[in-house]
Amino acid sequence: MDPRTVRAMALDMPGTAEKERHGRPSFSVKKKTYLTLWVDEQRSVLKLTLDQQAALGEEHPDIFAPVPTNLGKHGWTNVSMIHISERLFRYTLDLAWRNVAPKWLIPTRQAPPKG
Repeated sequence: MDPRTVRAMALDMPGTAEKERHGRPSFSVKKKTYLTLWVDEQRSVLKLTLDQQAALGEEHPDIFAPVPTNLGKHGWTNVSMIHISERLFRYTLDLAWRNVAPKWLIPTRQAPPKG
């Protein structure tokens, strides 16, 4: 996954705004960040629930891992942009967006991708 594709996917999410935070492109909805890109490190950081973080990390340990600071204990999850498919990233991005978006902005839930 390249940063341009990730940026386009994020900006396609309802109510998303892009802002630079700590020198990195970050994406938020109603001022709540759900994605930060670490372009040079070829990774992104997504805001997942602890259950989502654990399930994805167990199923795809080469892609998902908790951020190794206290942020990881709050669901912030490193995502390897080298190993992830576009389909899995889109699904995970949707989870992160839904975790911070106001309820009135969230459409009906979609099923997780297979494979």
